[in-house]
Amino acid sequence: MSEIIAGLASSHAFALVDPSTWDERRERNRSMYKKRYGVEAPHQPKIGEETPVIRNSRYQNVKDGLNFFQRWLKETRPDALILIGDDQNENFRDDNLPQISIYLGDRVVAVDPRLDSAESPPPQYRCHTELARTLLEGLVERQFDVAFSNSFPRDQLLSHAHAPILRTVDPDARIPVVLFFVNAIHVPAISPGRCYRLGEAIREVLSQNRPSAERVAIYASGGLSHFTGGYPWPHYTGPFAYGSISEEFDRTALDWISTGRGDKLADLTSKDLLDNGDIEMRSWIVLAGAMGKRPARVLAYEPLYSGNLGMAVAFWGS
Repeated sequence: MSEIIAGLASSHAFALVDPSTWDERRERNRSMYKKRYGVEAPHQPKIGEETPVIRNSRYQNVKDGLNFFQRWLKETRPDALILIGDDQNENFRDDNLPQISIYLGDRVVAVDPRLDSAESPPPQYRCHTELARTLLEGLVERQFDVAFSNSFPRDQLLSHAHAPILRTVDPDARIPVVLFFVNAIHVPAISPGRCYRLGEAIREVLSQNRPSAERVAIYASGGLSHFTGGYPWPHYTGPFAYGSISEEFDRTALDWISTGRGDKLADLTSKDLLDNGDIEMRSWIVLAGAMGKRPARVLAYEPLYSGNLGMAVAFWGS
């Protein structure tokens, strides 16, 4: 049987880049909003409260958490890393938008435009194909209709919920990965309750369907709350505007997982997530289901308006 030795969760996007780039990136995101909706996105007034010194100081807490993940993975060297995140028209397009999908190829090239160049091409990561197939078969047997991909064009992993995370926490590509895709951005999306049960089923498959002892870590990539140009605004009816962060909602969810009450996330609705900018929390909810009553350590939570994001890092492990 396989053992889940740890759960790791973090934000991505702005959370993975230096704060000196945030202003430029935020303006590009506002341009996306205008291109889609024909009007300027509003300016978030709280950005003005975050001086360079303040944002750098608070972001350091997030960076410290990500650095801890990198050290932990290097020192612990699990046999596999299951990485869960959404896809925003990157590897999956409008002609094929699965609610849940798993990658069965034997390798991927982790593309990250912030790092790649002709002199420094993207690295290749090994995939744990055997474990991926066991999960696929076990989950389908447990009545989860999981799609799968045997390959991506040119083996390129384009999803920004996956590739930059790998480049950040396992830059030397030491650990075989299993890539999970859980829809978040496209409405309708899988419900929080279904996400939690998916995590429970993953734990069950690992403990019952694997013949050999494996040490597996699971990583949830995404969130926390943010309202950006790519948000599904046509479906939104909540109280927040572009650039907002739903701090109270974020802190409540983090309190639940830090006190071993992650199962309360299963009681949320898709509308709860949509109204609070937390649609990417689905990855965290899958992980919470896999970890059960095990409490997490919240290593960082920083609502950084200049970074367009409620940035969080959490760890389930010793």
